[in-house]
Amino acid sequence: MIEDMLAADPATTPLDEIQLINAKLWMEDGQWPWFERIRREDPVHYTPESEFGPYWSVTRYDDIMHVDTNHDVFSSEPSIVLRDPDEDFPLPMFIAMDEPNHSEHRGAVNPAVGSRNLPNFAELIRERTQNVLDSLPVGESFNWVDKVSIELTTMMLATLFDFPFEDRRKLTRWSDISTSAPGMGVVETVEQRRAEMLECLEYFQGLWQKRKEAGEPANDLISMLVRGEATRDMDPFTYLGNLILLIVGGNDTTRNSMTGGVLALNQFPAEYDKLRANPKLIPSMVSEIIRWQTPLAYMRRTALKDTELGGKQIKQGDKVVMWYLSGNRDDSAFDNPNDFVIDRPGVRKHLSFGYGIHRCMGSHLAELQLRILWEEILERFHFVEVVADPVRVPSAFVHGYQELPVILHAK
Repeated sequence: MIEDMLAADPATTPLDEIQLINAKLWMEDGQWPWFERIRREDPVHYTPESEFGPYWSVTRYDDIMHVDTNHDVFSSEPSIVLRDPDEDFPLPMFIAMDEPNHSEHRGAVNPAVGSRNLPNFAELIRERTQNVLDSLPVGESFNWVDKVSIELTTMMLATLFDFPFEDRRKLTRWSDISTSAPGMGVVETVEQRRAEMLECLEYFQGLWQKRKEAGEPANDLISMLVRGEATRDMDPFTYLGNLILLIVGGNDTTRNSMTGGVLALNQFPAEYDKLRANPKLIPSMVSEIIRWQTPLAYMRRTALKDTELGGKQIKQGDKVVMWYLSGNRDDSAFDNPNDFVIDRPGVRKHLSFGYGIHRCMGSHLAELQLRILWEEILERFHFVEVVADPVRVPSAFVHGYQELPVILHAK
């Protein structure tokens, strides 16, 4: 296994030495040639050793779809990331549950972000987006991630949880902690990570108690968990696990697509011209942003039985990683997949939301937020110019950004 993948040659490194779970590689955006080689030479690829043990990488679109939709063969339990749950600090969450528990827990909160509820959010999202964009400096550099992407997604999360608005940046902090490895710039130690996660639990336990004591039933996520038949008696760690799932799902994914779209249009300026000439392409562009960015790079499954995939023998208990990011760049599924094309045909078949019973329940809300953001950007600015390289998240799971310096140019 090669520890320093940045120093290795993607063309000549022995296949069994390739290590895709390497935070430094992802911080430098260096993963692409490795995935291209694996898709070409060994699309169902075995990594014999890593810090999380051996695992299979599934890198082509059709194979990923097969794994994601065959729930009787590939289980979401005990984890959807390569790291197994800590025995003394487990965080059960419904995305890492199989049926029937998965649907029972998911069903408790799904109405809050379902398509029927979207009209209730549209006006609020637009008003907040307008206020945020109108507050930005024109003609001087600032961090788009902090001022726009985090601010808009954190406000939406606070609304979904009915979370104290003045404390909403705590949600961002807890999201970052939950998806970052100790020593990579967010938390230094496992002990610090656990301590801050327990602070999150304590805060939300207070909100749980208030909702439980409230007379009138409300439609925020916590109230729905309090009332849900499958969730009302959750133990504290299951409550925390589901909270982290909802926070990350509502924060990291949308916020990194909000940033990735700006970066993509700067890297493909002809598409920016196309967008200015025809704003009606925004809905299509939103799907292309989500494909091109792929804000969560992978999901893990565990084989429930011996099976064959791509000519490889996968054994019961093996870890199987569906690399959504790789499937979205598979040229058998998308023409010129590394290009950003805002009117790409068939783009909605992208893998970023997953498929099957675990398909992202907030996908419609995410698309609504992105659509409104770009409608309001085009109303105000001729160009959101990226003026320095992005600072990327040190993670092979969350494919995202810490900083994106930009300058706004007025119309």
